[in-house]
Amino acid sequence: MVNRNFTPFPILTTGRLTLRQLLIDDKQDIFALRSDTEINKYLDREPSKTIDDAINFIKRVNDNIKNNNSIYWVISLTSTKTFVGTICLFDFSNEKNSCEIGYELMTKFQGQGIMKEATEVLIDYVFQTLKFKKILAFTHYENLNSTNLLLKFNFVKSLETDKENPNLNIFTLTQ
Repeated sequence: MVNRNFTPFPILTTGRLTLRQLLIDDKQDIFALRSDTEINKYLDREPSKTIDDAINFIKRVNDNIKNNNSIYWVISLTSTKTFVGTICLFDFSNEKNSCEIGYELMTKFQGQGIMKEATEVLIDYVFQTLKFKKILAFTHYENLNSTNLLLKFNFVKSLETDKENPNLNIFTLTQ
């Protein structure tokens, strides 16, 4: 049985990272992340244009968490509390016993193993705490960093692509 209740908010930690709840105080960092052209080139979304866009995004995220529809963590360096990225779970399906994972990392923190560390603790959370049996990930076929991350955790690439966006490859990790 899937255990989906995000109150109190689950703070996750690793050797150097803290995954914590997104706050309005994170508006500058969220704006920087969601307006970065390098990060957005693989995502099918409108980039943030103003701080208000970031604030509205934060409010939507926290409403979804409160309603147990999705969960979204800030990834920060524990030692300095520096915002480095985000990681989330969404599209929960009790019928398929699955959820989808998504993540973004500030450009200057890429290539340091941070997302590998955050993804590892999140996979454990999905299987051990939430009790889902399957994690899905959709990544742009040109996003080799994301593809390689998923393959490190033994996600299996589907032969099919996403019906709505054929540029997205579908990966699945089953417990």
